[in-house]
Amino acid sequence: MHIAVVGTGIVGACSAAWLQRDGHQITFVDPLEPGQACSFGNAGSLSPSACLPVGMPNMWRKVPSWLLDPLGPLTIRTSYLPRVLPWLVRMLRHSTPKEVTRIAGSLVTLLRPIFECYEPLLEHAQAQSLVQRSGCLYVYSSREAAAQWKWGMDLRRSLGVNLIDVDREELETLEPDLKGRFRFGILAPDNGSTLDPSQLVQALCRQSLRDGARHDRRTVTGFERQGRRVTALRMDRGEPLAVDGVVIAAGAWSGTLAAQLGDRLPLESQRGYHVTVRSSNLQLRHTVMASENNLMVNPMAMGLRLAGTVEFAGLAPPPNYARAQALLRQGRQLFPHLDTADVTQWMGHRPCMPDSLPVIDHSRNADNAWLAFGHGHMGMCMGATTGREIAHLIAGRATQVDLAPFRAARFH
Repeated sequence: MHIAVVGTGIVGACSAAWLQRDGHQITFVDPLEPGQACSFGNAGSLSPSACLPVGMPNMWRKVPSWLLDPLGPLTIRTSYLPRVLPWLVRMLRHSTPKEVTRIAGSLVTLLRPIFECYEPLLEHAQAQSLVQRSGCLYVYSSREAAAQWKWGMDLRRSLGVNLIDVDREELETLEPDLKGRFRFGILAPDNGSTLDPSQLVQALCRQSLRDGARHDRRTVTGFERQGRRVTALRMDRGEPLAVDGVVIAAGAWSGTLAAQLGDRLPLESQRGYHVTVRSSNLQLRHTVMASENNLMVNPMAMGLRLAGTVEFAGLAPPPNYARAQALLRQGRQLFPHLDTADVTQWMGHRPCMPDSLPVIDHSRNADNAWLAFGHGHMGMCMGATTGREIAHLIAGRATQVDLAPFRAARFH
């Protein structure tokens, strides 16, 4: 079939690559170049351990203090509060221990085969060098401080995630540049990362183009239909694009398109920031998650990336780069010798559902339309698995992951 994949982020790139393995003709539809939206600034972690949702038990106790700090881990622009409040209430309802256990059990099924699902795509694109499996260190100021996260770590372990306690001496052997800053760690040895998330997306899309895909650099405005089938995509200019099927993988911009197909879903943008320090004077060997600082630190090809925080403000307002500067200050506190003379900063829109589970499903009103969005903070982690499962759905094959938890109908 001729299938339009709307979106050239990691989910769209992987979906297209898997669909081409089934012989489908692909047209990417996105006004941006591949890997230029949320995937560009991803923290780069490829983490089977990242199975916990954003909303955790008792998180509501911390929210008031977070909101009082305009540069804290969570902020809501005042004008946006009435719009996002129902979404936040819904998220908190999914934050009970029972719900978190259910959600984590579902997420781990998408995360466990990360490298299995990336491997054939990377090999075909000759992009294996962009992914490494060096592990992730969760680091803490003390073993006592780590106890605050014990419930979540125990849940991860119960789901089969390999986690190893690391005392201070071993931690400083694993990462000499952490010496004096952290006294306890937990190593996730099966985790990995990408050296450049944007380059990874671009490599996959370039290979798809070499394999016959096209890139239509227009914006989808709607759909032409006959009965329960989409026959063409209406565009912001020019003639409609005739298709045999469509995959909506447009990240935080997917909600409007899905609604036009009859799938009204509570998709929200959690705006994330990063700072990349172009310095070689800090030699980390692992991705580092400083839990007490809500800071992810990842050594990449272009420098050291510091990422974190959540801002609710919608898709339209400009970035508040004071939040990126706050990340840089945290980086300086953790690594006082870090050379920050050359720094870049970024803001992007993480596409989030209130239960932290993506939507991977058919459209309920269009037989030849499929939904693949809402991956939140873990798009890079779940992109390849999602692409494989979308290909199974389109082919009418049994999926390798139970997709029941990811159905759109859970919100209908």
